[in-house]
Amino acid sequence: MNFASLEALRAACQDLPTGDPKAAEAVARRQDTLTKPQGSLGRLETLVAWLARWQGCEVPKLDKVKVIVFAGSHGVTAQGVSAFPPEVTAQMVGNFAAGGAAINQLAKMAGAELDIIPLDIERPTADFTLAPAMDEQQFLAAIGTGYDAVEDGTDLLCFGEMGIGNTTAAAAIASALFGGVDQWVGRGTGVDDAGLGRKTAAIEVAMKLHGAVLHDPLKAAAAVGGRELAAIMGATLAARHKGIPVLLDGFVCTAAVAPMVRLHSHGLDHAVAAHVSAESGHRGLLTAMNLKPLLDLGMRLGEGSGACLAVNILRSALACHTGMASFADAGVSEKAAT
Repeated sequence: MNFASLEALRAACQDLPTGDPKAAEAVARRQDTLTKPQGSLGRLETLVAWLARWQGCEVPKLDKVKVIVFAGSHGVTAQGVSAFPPEVTAQMVGNFAAGGAAINQLAKMAGAELDIIPLDIERPTADFTLAPAMDEQQFLAAIGTGYDAVEDGTDLLCFGEMGIGNTTAAAAIASALFGGVDQWVGRGTGVDDAGLGRKTAAIEVAMKLHGAVLHDPLKAAAAVGGRELAAIMGATLAARHKGIPVLLDGFVCTAAVAPMVRLHSHGLDHAVAAHVSAESGHRGLLTAMNLKPLLDLGMRLGEGSGACLAVNILRSALACHTGMASFADAGVSEKAAT
């Protein structure tokens, strides 16, 4: 997808399909006939209805689940904001390709296909303490790469990321869109106190330098974000347009799609937060975006790891919905009328 301008992208983020409410209602009706007290499976029931709404079918499926990991390099690493050197980004992309990362194992266990998409990792974004991380065309190109990565006919999408320095970019986006700085800054790859101070200082400088554009969610994402974050946003937008539900991963993925919420109050209705990570700003960011996570396992890896784990929850929810007998079929007495 070639978005010719920020205004074209803005329009695409505001003209959104609303899913199929009749499909969701059909799921809810069937849930009430199954051999269990009504509502007793909690979110497992509403998750199936959510899948049905966004897939547009009364019996949702999870035959084609994809995980797409986007990778990008960040110029802000020059400010000493990460515990790892920037060359680790390319090295980890190689590790993904070789099957040696956590996401490779988790995707396999979730029955998901894994794609790795590096975005100019040999060419970092600009250091956003000195200049915008991306100009408009670079930002739109990354958005388009993400958008084009989404295939028709996919049943469920999970997005992951790799990019040394990207928790700094994520915290900067959160600061730009929701205010403050300290509450969004965490230790990322494990920086010490001095590194945490440098990270906070870099974001404070960026907020002052780019203050004139921070009122605009798209311009803010270009000024202080990264290519892989922009690609995640583009892919999430494509999923909405193509009727594909999305599981959001951790802090970086959540920050990447935050502009969509600021542009449209229901911009992420097709997405569910898979987990809340141990990165300190994630819980507050989920709250600010009105997202309720499925899991809380103290994870902070990224790569789409938490989203992959949540695929198994969705598979369990769907198995109950499609496999359970109704009261009538099983010959089980229903709740007595009162």
